[in-house]
Amino acid sequence: MSELTSEELPVPPFMEPFRIKAVEPIPFPTAAERRDALVSAGWNLFRVPARAITIDLLTDSGTAAMSAAQWSALMVGDESYAGARSFERFETVVRDLTGYAEILPVHQGRAAERILLGLLLGPGDISVSNTHFDSTRAAVEAAGAQAVDLPVPVGPGELNPFGGDLDTGRLRDLLRHSADRVKCVVLTITNNAGGGQPVSVRNVKAVRQLCDAHGVPLFLDASRFAENAYLITEREDGYRHLTPREVARVVFELADGCWASLKKDGMANIGGLVALRDAGLAARAREQLIAFEGFPTYGGLAGRDLEALAQGLLEVTEPDYLRYRAECARWFGEQLGLAGLPVLQPTGCHAVYVDAGAMLPHIAPQQLPATAVANALYLAGGVRVTELGTLVFGRRDPDGGPDVPAPRELVRFTLPRRVYTLSHLEYVVDVAETVSSKADQLTGYHIVEQGGALRQFTAVLRPAAEW
Repeated sequence: MSELTSEELPVPPFMEPFRIKAVEPIPFPTAAERRDALVSAGWNLFRVPARAITIDLLTDSGTAAMSAAQWSALMVGDESYAGARSFERFETVVRDLTGYAEILPVHQGRAAERILLGLLLGPGDISVSNTHFDSTRAAVEAAGAQAVDLPVPVGPGELNPFGGDLDTGRLRDLLRHSADRVKCVVLTITNNAGGGQPVSVRNVKAVRQLCDAHGVPLFLDASRFAENAYLITEREDGYRHLTPREVARVVFELADGCWASLKKDGMANIGGLVALRDAGLAARAREQLIAFEGFPTYGGLAGRDLEALAQGLLEVTEPDYLRYRAECARWFGEQLGLAGLPVLQPTGCHAVYVDAGAMLPHIAPQQLPATAVANALYLAGGVRVTELGTLVFGRRDPDGGPDVPAPRELVRFTLPRRVYTLSHLEYVVDVAETVSSKADQLTGYHIVEQGGALRQFTAVLRPAAEW
């Protein structure tokens, strides 16, 4: 018998390409304890303490398990206030990845959005995106500007491999009539609010051409740049022969700059960045950085954080890791579909999205069907997921009437990086099947108390049956 080569090893594509070196216990609250926790939290999963969660798929932001190399990097962190060696390493890694000369670290993505969008936008201006996520929209509106979403249309049941693209036809029309008001175009890669779908290189090039024709800068929300790049290598002709890192560089070269929450594809627990070509804009951003985040070579981060992020930005583009991540999401989506949940297809990498509106047609959007599904999953098995429906993306009626519904009522089953194994996700599928079997018995929710922007984090809800 001939000896097998490494290329012939029968390794499943979704097998974890890593070993587990440290573990932490998982809580198993009883059904009564779960209900008490949810009631005490005002029926809002953001307010439920982590000690009452069994499987936490709320977010992939800051929830990654760091590698041995990242933990090792922490020990060489230079905590000098100014000019630390750790910043130099971080700057070198980011410049090599993006090609941008001006690198500003910040403590997380929201800080980057607030600084950059606050400089670009003013009252009456417009920011255009494939879809602004919640914190991005909040930063736009805090500047007095208008956030306009132009996602590519995807019909019911349509399988668009690049459902995250921006609708260039509508962008062309908007620029033709309001180019003087459009101060930036933002491509969120991948499109988190739009089902975690990737943006194609072809679309980025088309958007770039329109921006150039009207003198509008193009920026990337690059929080999941590596996952977007990998999906391009899978789905877009002309790029299948490239590595994810090479594709990422192609995309970065088409933009004027980016910001990112590095709590996602930075593979660490805190951190973010602004990276720019324009030295003048970067100088203005540094003034804001000093005022609100810290000296420009630490930006609100410890030196050890910068070291962990630099290492994470090297690891995140490894093809074996990204292949596992994409295949894991694909398998998880198939299993949730078999359990009776209407899953958005094709899946991306960082999450699987379920259409709560289709699952619960008897619940009106103003009664938050996505919240109903999310809360039912927690009550059934301690699984925490994210509502991305009217509670998050709905708009309040200025006259005090019912909320304007979100475009879609989605529930996001987010996959923290390198955290949960196949058996954990099988447990989630079992819980989801239980909820699906009782879908017609679920009822909606009303908002009792809410804040301003980003109301979903603190809102107090009440079941419609108790209203």
